Amino acid sequence: MIQLRVNGVKRTFRGDPKMPLLWYLRDALDLTGTKYGCGAALCGACTVLQNDEAVRACVTPMSALNGARITTIEGLGRHGLHPVQRAWMRINVPQCGYCQAGQIMQAVALLKSKPKPSDEDIEHAMSGNICRCATYPRIRAAIKAAAGESV
Repeated sequence: MIQLRVNGVKRTFRGDPKMPLLWYLRDALDLTGTKYGCGAALCGACTVLQNDEAVRACVTPMSALNGARITTIEGLGRHGLHPVQRAWMRINVPQCGYCQAGQIMQAVALLKSKPKPSDEDIEHAMSGNICRCATYPRIRAAIKAAAGESV
């Protein structure tokens, strides 16, 4: 039995401990904001926070989550939009939008660890998140805006 918190709610998982977190979120909890992209932790579409750090839900087994706090895109703005979400909207970051939940969650983790990231910090932290529409300049601008920097 695995005990964890998902978006602040206590959960108990009794299934296959090898099941990826992504399928638990999407199939068992109906939290479909976290997307399936590559299934190999290469694209970042499935990024969520585990204890405030970005992880790829497609390769994170449930067995690694006992006692963990998981935050998905649905839980990020539980009490109003997160500053990153507000910046994303202000800068009009999304184009197709498929990767954006993962991009936002990765950006939130970056800003938790580095509240005023440099361009190099942003590029390094976001390099594992692929955007097919190439909205990278707007992503960088939104991260800077969320950090309180001028864009």
